[in-house]
Amino acid sequence: MTAARKLLAIRSERAFNTVVVGIVALGFLTLVAVAAYGLSVMRENLIFTRWVAHTYEVKGAISDFLINDERTETARRGYLLSRDDLFSNSVATTSTRLDRTLLTIQQLTVDNAIQQANVAQMRTLVAQQQRAIAVSMAFARGGHSDSSEFYHDTGVEATRAIRRLAEQMTQEENHKLKIRNAGQQATFDQLIRVSVAAGGLLILLAFGSVWVILRYTRQLNRSQRELAQLNEGLEEQVMTRTADLQRANDEIQRFAYIVSHDLRSPLVNVMGFTAELEAAAKPLGVLLERAETEAPGIVTEDARTAIRIDLPESIGFIRTSTQKMDRLINAILQLSRQGRRVLTPEPLDMGGVLRGVADNLAHRASELGASIDIDPDLPGVVSDRLALEQIFSNLVENALKYLKPGRPGHIEVGGAKVGGRVVYRVTDNGRGIDPKDHDRIFDLFRRAGAQDQPGEGIGLAHVRALAYRLGGTVTCESILDQGATFRVSLPARLEPARLGPEGFSS
Repeated sequence: MTAARKLLAIRSERAFNTVVVGIVALGFLTLVAVAAYGLSVMRENLIFTRWVAHTYEVKGAISDFLINDERTETARRGYLLSRDDLFSNSVATTSTRLDRTLLTIQQLTVDNAIQQANVAQMRTLVAQQQRAIAVSMAFARGGHSDSSEFYHDTGVEATRAIRRLAEQMTQEENHKLKIRNAGQQATFDQLIRVSVAAGGLLILLAFGSVWVILRYTRQLNRSQRELAQLNEGLEEQVMTRTADLQRANDEIQRFAYIVSHDLRSPLVNVMGFTAELEAAAKPLGVLLERAETEAPGIVTEDARTAIRIDLPESIGFIRTSTQKMDRLINAILQLSRQGRRVLTPEPLDMGGVLRGVADNLAHRASELGASIDIDPDLPGVVSDRLALEQIFSNLVENALKYLKPGRPGHIEVGGAKVGGRVVYRVTDNGRGIDPKDHDRIFDLFRRAGAQDQPGEGIGLAHVRALAYRLGGTVTCESILDQGATFRVSLPARLEPARLGPEGFSS
């Protein structure tokens, strides 16, 4: 592809991304705006609803007032005709309700100056009506001597005025109800209009998105076809590179074996001559003691220091260094042999494998006062038994080696199947590992933390190499003083391709 085509492709991809982001952002903003406006309209509609309900409440109170007023007047007339005390009691009861209902109307219309004035006028009319009722009832009982006031009753006129005023108050509330219903309907209509407009915009955005996606899909299909053409020879190239890597891996293993073998010969010589030097130092010590006894003057302090201090110390350093070098060479040889060992996959009961590992280390765990728990439901795998035994033996032995002093050791081994892989975990409550050392502990000859336990930093490197040969990985999760968890992820079935030529790992 030429530079111009690459630049064009980059610009096209950027333009597509910009369009997609713009459409998504516009759609999102539209939804947010509609939702915000809908909440605003709902809040406004709720306010109108409350006012409508309030208006109906006022109208209901006015209606209750008129009913009580009619009942009062009816009870008065009934008493005048029958002189029955039942009507007299009814007048008292309805009069009390009349006052209470008028107070309710006053409280409900506290925000309406017109209705407040009407309530004040209504109180005057009610007082006039009540006075006329009292006069007529007193005259009927014979307790009122002035008959002129009885025959000139103003109660009828007051009752008519009350009805007219109540009608005016009802009309006032009807007027407000009309306004509030209109406002409520207007907000609802406005919400419908905005929703329809937003729906139309979203439909346009949807069509635009479909068009862009279809266009992008066509480009993607074209790219996939081109990629398929480019990858026609890729499998052969991969096989060629894999064979090259296999040859290089075998060569490295042979080189490590040869180097380790060749280093052992001079090392054996050094160790042999060190032993001879150590044997020769003993007669020198005897000679020094004899000289100090028979001729102390000929023995210098430097000679005494050299024979008794420097020479044994140097021999000790040489012996320690050669022993360490011998262990390192043995480790390299072991890794080399393991790298060349033929893997033999077989169905494995990992519970049995891990119980065998725990049994082999039971004596050591008992000495340390530690316990090893194996999950009885460990998932099985098809893999190499010896490699897995070495992996988990190293991990459990490491957990026993680095227990926290003063804390009873506890090691748990569990596992679970995740997709086509199985993840095993070895968890302890030991001294833990600093997070910055989680990767370096798997390097050859590298150790972390206090170096108060024997070892050369080979075990975890061996674990990682074996896990890699089995197509797996090993990781560490730990915090200082809070124990550690090692996770070994393996394929549920070791693929034959990983065995490589003649059964060796590729």
